[in-house]
Amino acid sequence: MRTVAAKEVQAALDFPSLVETLREGFRGDVAAPVRHHHSIPRTGEPDATLLLMPAWQSGRHVGIKIVTVTPGNAERSLPAVMGIYLLNDWTTGQPLALIDGPMLTLRRTAAASALGASYLARQDSERLLMVGTGALAPHLIEAHAAVRPIRSVTVWGRSAAKAEALARSLDRSDLEVGFTEDLEGAARGADVISCATLSREPLVRGDWLQPGVHLDLVGAFTPEMRETDDQAIRRASVFVDTRAGATKEGGDIVQPLKSGALSEQDIAGDLFELARGERTGRRTEEEITLFKSVGTALEDLVAAQLVVERA
Repeated sequence: MRTVAAKEVQAALDFPSLVETLREGFRGDVAAPVRHHHSIPRTGEPDATLLLMPAWQSGRHVGIKIVTVTPGNAERSLPAVMGIYLLNDWTTGQPLALIDGPMLTLRRTAAASALGASYLARQDSERLLMVGTGALAPHLIEAHAAVRPIRSVTVWGRSAAKAEALARSLDRSDLEVGFTEDLEGAARGADVISCATLSREPLVRGDWLQPGVHLDLVGAFTPEMRETDDQAIRRASVFVDTRAGATKEGGDIVQPLKSGALSEQDIAGDLFELARGERTGRRTEEEITLFKSVGTALEDLVAAQLVVERA
């Protein structure tokens, strides 16, 4: 059985290739039950979460990702997300590869947002606002820049020092990267807003959204978490990665469903429907679009298959 380390995973999963691999995965026949989600009480810090994410593709592979999400790790200077991916042979069940889970998760999560943006963000989107400074943020920036002509990136975080540090680490010749403490001002000037936080209160307000903006909500993966408010939901055309997952796990969808700001019939499409051409993505230049992802084991499986093919 092969062991594939984080650097090998990142090298194998360039975003142009991974986005197209995910697109084909959502068009295909991968079975991915809704993930098992278990809360683990912690003393003196937020509760941790254990996630079990199985998936299989007939004739190819069976896989499972085992993940822990520990918000308290921020105080330990450790990533919140830890885990491992096990890929098995379809016919025999023999374990084939043990793959670094955090890097696989970072790459496939960012690629799913980029896949959504390929249908929902304006073709001429140049200005990206990154809300959040965690491990996922640089991957989201790279992924969005792979599908849209992003030229300017602004980073906002609860800690201005962390936002500045992330911006400095990302500065490169093809991107102008800076940081801000003015979240509202940055949101009003963005073409794409990507949020990856563990917030339990709305950060981006619907009243701030300008015509034509695309809002990408990646964090807030439990019903109690929230990155935007009901007004954003009311103003936007709402899309999700999967209906089964987002309507049960993502607070940005679950809470508006409970408040009446959103009905399940109002959800304009998911990645299955977009990839298969069953639903239209962005329809006008002025439309506000919103994409909420909570992750699906389908993404992990097809990403793991690409890693094994290339590593």
